[in-house]
Amino acid sequence: MREPESRPSRQDDASVGPPSPPPALKPLKDVHLGLAPPDRGPARLALLSGHYLYYHYGCDGLDDRGWGCGYRTLQTLCSWPEGWSARVPGLAAVQAALEDMGDKPPGFRGSQSWIGCVEASLCLDYFGGPQGRLCHIPRGAGLQGELEKLYSHFAGGGGPVMVGGDADAQSKALLGVCLGPGTEAYVLVLDPHFWGDPKSPSELQAGGWVGWREVGTAFDPNSFYNLCLTSRNSQNQQHALD
Repeated sequence: MREPESRPSRQDDASVGPPSPPPALKPLKDVHLGLAPPDRGPARLALLSGHYLYYHYGCDGLDDRGWGCGYRTLQTLCSWPEGWSARVPGLAAVQAALEDMGDKPPGFRGSQSWIGCVEASLCLDYFGGPQGRLCHIPRGAGLQGELEKLYSHFAGGGGPVMVGGDADAQSKALLGVCLGPGTEAYVLVLDPHFWGDPKSPSELQAGGWVGWREVGTAFDPNSFYNLCLTSRNSQNQQHALD
């Protein structure tokens, strides 16, 4: 099941800012570094391996507030595991690719339609990025049953995990999992809805744009979720990004 492709633009904290987009920015790298794990006693912690770049609203000079979060999360996935921008497609290239693959109808290019994990997995293959494996969770409450799989994914060298849903429409990436003590569980969330020019990872951490969140509050129990788990790709297929 796919996340809806387009919805009314939402007004959230990330939409409050300058009326015009900032100039194209150099993405920050590995913005979670320096964060302390949840201080709850003995726990098992696993983080992504490799490096990534943080892509967010307006980071390339395009004002995509209200519709571009899925594209920005995809761009973060494409930058892994080297933390390079060379293989990261722009939003126009993503839309053109989905049209060319026949996944979207003519006219999708230049639209403000959202994309989710299914489209992201197609684009990862198309642009020669990391491999993307899809996982569907019928309800957010069911994510509790996937925590061991997520732990194994990160502990085994996996990359960022894209998350998208229906009732919870906000695309995001997971960078790690912390399990325990007892039934406590946390996920490390990277939020692409930031608007502006972040000067340092510490600024993003202080603002909550990357941080640990308790699983019960990070996901809507009534929303379905799709996950796109990235792993290293041994193939060298690369499509032009223009």
